[in-house]
This record gives sequence, structure tokens and C-alpha cells, in this order.
Amino acid sequence: MTALENLIKSLTRLPGIGPKSASRLAYYLIKTDQSYNRSLAESIATIAEKIFPCSVCGSFTETDPCPICSDTTRDRSLICVVEEPQDVLTIQASGAYTGLYHVLGGAISPLDGVGPEHLSFAKLLNRIDEGAFTELIIATNPTEEGDTTALYVRHLLKDHSEIAITRLASGLPIGGDLEYADRITLARSLRGRVRF
Repeated sequence: MTALENLIKSLTRLPGIGPKSASRLAYYLIKTDQSYNRSLAESIATIAEKIFPCSVCGSFTETDPCPICSDTTRDRSLICVVEEPQDVLTIQASGAYTGLYHVLGGAISPLDGVGPEHLSFAKLLNRIDEGAFTELIIATNPTEEGDTTALYVRHLLKDHSEIAITRLASGLPIGGDLEYADRITLARSLRGRVRF
């Protein structure tokens, strides 16, 4: 196997990168500035040494606890439960949320062999017991696995009546056309409608 074939094969292991995209990336890297390639290779090689899960929330960080958990100006009465560390960045980018986070590390998926014991539910319960939260926002993905995980969180907290449990609204995107909405999204939009 040539160096180019090896690079293409390595790139196809990345999520969302098929053979054509991998080939395009490989040829781009061949033609680009070699200092960029060295910098990229160094960033990839040292990623495991520099980035790790926060001991409090489970999000990826370079300091422990992470900057969000360390920020004393954040609303410590709110906790947002997400599936993956990248979900924290997505919600943070919205600028609409100022509370704390808890990363489960995935979603319950029996078909994939992922049960509640594989996710950080015990740590979530400890945080709930030790904190002074008034609201827990479930921000799992609107998939079967995400819905199952959301139901499990609600079940775990059934004895915590002092905490309001909410779920992110889901429905039609801004600028979307009804004719292109799938029936599940449309059904969720109808169930989650608000007073106008």
C-alpha cells in the first residue's frame, strides 16, 4: 500500500468521511503548505495528552474542572443534560443558556449494547443530591435513543419533586416549509405548540 492509499484509508475512518471525501482531503494535504501538515499532525498526536473529560460535568477540557464548571457567574440552579461533549459547545454557541452541564457520554441504545450502566447516570444523581438545582433540562437528541434516555432521566428523578424537569422543544426549523417536514417532526411540532 502506498503512502497516499494509507492516508486515504486512515481518513475514511473519520466519521462522515467516505472514500471520495478522504481522497479529496488527501490530495489537498499533498498540495498544501508542509508547515500546516506538520502542525495538523502535531495537533492530532498530542490531543489525548491535552484534552480530557472534566471531572465534574464530563465535557472535554484542558483544565480540570472545565471553564464552565469553574465559572462562578453561571446559574448553578440549572443543569442541562446532554449526550456528548460536542453538545455543550453547540448549546454554548447559542448564547441562550448560562447554567451548568452534565454529559452522559452517549444515549441508551440496547441494539448497540449501550445500557444505563455505560453512561454517567450515577454521577448525575450525585450532582443532583449535592447541588441546589431547581431545573434539569434534558437536551438529548430527538431520536429513539435520545427519547429513551430522556425517559430514563425522568424516571431516575421521580423522587426529586423539588426539581422541574424540562426537555428542549423540537419541531420545525426557522425558514422551513411544511411540505418538507417529516411526519415525526411535524407531530412533535403539533404536540409542542405554544400560545401565539
